[in-house]
Amino acid sequence: MRSDWILDVLTDLKTFARANELMALAEQLDDTAIVAMAEIAAKNERLHGRRHENDYAVGKHIGGTGAS
Repeated sequence: MRSDWILDVLTDLKTFARANELMALAEQLDDTAIVAMAEIAAKNERLHGRRHENDYAVGKHIGGTGAS
């Protein structure tokens, strides 16, 4: 499931806040968007990392005891 939709929601909220002169809220939403991007990136790295770990779980073993 895509999780970056939340960034669009935060952008819309920030636009509303600025249009209504809620500057502290707009700044807080900027910070919140940064946190959301970091968490989405971390989640994507974990998901991709798991795939790569599984790729190595099954495969050829080269060398070692009994290899000829």
